[in-house]
Amino acid sequence: MTDALTKMLATRDWLLADGATGTNLFNMGLQSGDAPELWNADAPDKIRALYRGAVDAGSDLFLTNTFGGNASRLTLHDAQSRVQDLNRLGAELGREVADASGRQVIVAGSMGPTGEIMAPLGSLTHDLAVEMFHEQAEGLKAGGADVLWVETISAPEEYKAAAEAAKLADMPWCGTMSFDTAGRTMMGLTSAAMVQMVGKLAHQPLAFGANCGVGASDLLRTALGFTEAGATLPIIAKGNAGIPKYVDGHIHYDGTPDLMADYAVLARDCGARIIGGCCGTMPEHLRAMRAALETRAAGPRPDLDTIKSRIGGFSSEVDGTEADSPDTPARRGNRRRREV
Repeated sequence: MTDALTKMLATRDWLLADGATGTNLFNMGLQSGDAPELWNADAPDKIRALYRGAVDAGSDLFLTNTFGGNASRLTLHDAQSRVQDLNRLGAELGREVADASGRQVIVAGSMGPTGEIMAPLGSLTHDLAVEMFHEQAEGLKAGGADVLWVETISAPEEYKAAAEAAKLADMPWCGTMSFDTAGRTMMGLTSAAMVQMVGKLAHQPLAFGANCGVGASDLLRTALGFTEAGATLPIIAKGNAGIPKYVDGHIHYDGTPDLMADYAVLARDCGARIIGGCCGTMPEHLRAMRAALETRAAGPRPDLDTIKSRIGGFSSEVDGTEADSPDTPARRGNRRRREV
């Protein structure tokens, strides 16, 4: 049987994903250091409200409140024995909200990084990482998630382990990495290298791309890197709502709804088909993004100068995909260096 996300992608040029999880939950009273996943059991009405916020704003797809729902992260809260239960509850609440929406909405089971360093640099082995992701995946599957959504990954080894876990769970999946260090992931992967890695996976994702990172401009540059490297799968773009700033005792993202509307249209023009927000992205941002995608005609593929002029400069001069980078194959198109 064809999965729900594949069916939706077959009939739509773009899909709107959701926005922030953490930012919204902090606004609901979550305290720094608390495990959001515990709210799936302890504060289900707040999690329903989180999901409804995205659905009511026009999202076609939203992520479950299970980002840190693996055994490694839950051990920090003495909840490692509750992995499957907390993930199942997060997906069940999502299924409830999606099914009550009156339209088709995809429930994507969020699976974030383990928080550990993969061998040989660290102690996390491939087999153990697969086991942790598989345990989480089975909980999300039991709760009714349509697709697994691996996100904010930095290490290619961890991404591969999550892919293997999705296969063991017999679930379709999508996967994004976070490019936040001069256009690379924390472990040094470029957008071009990610395209090569994804193409070699035995269990292919339905879509792949980037989330979080530094800001919307940087994420769009990464999306261009995917398409220039010859990506054939649908691309995901989930950028932060501007840049984080410390204001009155809390983190505030300075991206306005108008800026995120411009970002969404540019993401589509860069080649992304699943477009959403990450940190700082609230329902008002999503509404503006949906309106822009529905009313603004598709434009030409933007260059870096266009992105800079529309939504701001880049955090680094280059992203590792420039033609003279020693670990990058020859590029198509103009990727000359620009001042940020």
